[in-house]
Amino acid sequence: MFHFTESDEQRRMINKAEEIMEEHVFPNEKYMVPHRGLPDEILKPLQKVVKENGLWAAHLPKEYGGMGMGFVSLGLLSEVIGQSALGPYVFGSMAPDAGNAEILVHAATEEQKEKYLKPLANYDIRSCFAMTEPEVSGSDPRTLKGKAVKEGDDWVINANKWYTTGAEGAAFAIAMVVTDPDADPYHRTSLFIVDTDNPGFKIIREVPVLGDHYVGGHCEVHFHNCRVPEKSLLGKRGEGFKLAQLRLGPGRITHAMRWIGVARRSLNEMLAYALTKKDGQQRLADSQLIQNYIADCEAEIQASRLLTLHAAWKMDQGDEARKEVSLIKFYGAQVLNNVIDRAIQTLGMYGLTPNTPLESLYREARAARIYDGADEVHRMVVARQVLKEYQAKERLNEPAAVQK
Repeated sequence: MFHFTESDEQRRMINKAEEIMEEHVFPNEKYMVPHRGLPDEILKPLQKVVKENGLWAAHLPKEYGGMGMGFVSLGLLSEVIGQSALGPYVFGSMAPDAGNAEILVHAATEEQKEKYLKPLANYDIRSCFAMTEPEVSGSDPRTLKGKAVKEGDDWVINANKWYTTGAEGAAFAIAMVVTDPDADPYHRTSLFIVDTDNPGFKIIREVPVLGDHYVGGHCEVHFHNCRVPEKSLLGKRGEGFKLAQLRLGPGRITHAMRWIGVARRSLNEMLAYALTKKDGQQRLADSQLIQNYIADCEAEIQASRLLTLHAAWKMDQGDEARKEVSLIKFYGAQVLNNVIDRAIQTLGMYGLTPNTPLESLYREARAARIYDGADEVHRMVVARQVLKEYQAKERLNEPAAVQK
């Protein structure tokens, strides 16, 4: 049964989150330090407010301090807190920590959960995820070249990774490397937990990228004869690809709903400006061109929102929703860029100044069409699935004689 109304519990969650955003998050955006976020003396009290209101870490089960409310609720909350780049940090659902925590929940041993998951869930420490390599496509982890070789009771990792988000200041990395080069592409890799104080782990540099808001930067890191014990293996040997997927489905729900929050905030900036700024004797809001912008933005935001909540609903039913998740990834990212672009066009040069959030949101938005799988990859996934579904239906409709 389809239902388009939030439950009483969801509505209370949304209302409280909106209140916290207005009172605590938006006013503190001016203190954000590029690539470092809010200073702890500002951030920690804000996180305490969120925890006291029971809105902390919506992506995690309750036994690890999270909300445990399912994917639709996760999406609804992400839409609110995603209006600000600081929201996920204040509410304990920031990337890449959220995705790493999800992997740890599913695959970590009790010892690993005690040492890494619990402090990560509480934001006592941060983490990073080291997968992408300079030599191969970042959208296809099946082609990774970095390796881990078994030597006695240890593994020795040699790999060059980059765009490792959050590496500067992280307590540990989850590294995806090849352990079985002769296996099929989906079972070649494994995941390892590597403490960043390991002498074989080194941050080479922070790679300069467009945007300011990811704490710890996007770093190039080297694993050089990085020796880790057998107990550092996360999950089973050969499960690297499988486990990495655990962080992508939920991550794309939160990304897509956050983008909707950003798009809605951008549209609101456009509306406020258009209602007060005049072009000659009429307000911009009375211009048919600007009204077309507004209508297009509203239509795209609503479409993206419904697509995303439908994907979240399917995941709550136990469906992997692979086609739907890929749909929201490329469509939602495009809507995000479209809406911010129209808002800036309406404001003109004023929209490119720090006097509004649009300039900062625009620089951050472009990467949405690349990270967690480029648009082209997700379009390919959707097209192949649609073709597969059509062919299966056609076979079912064939006459029995033809089927033979």
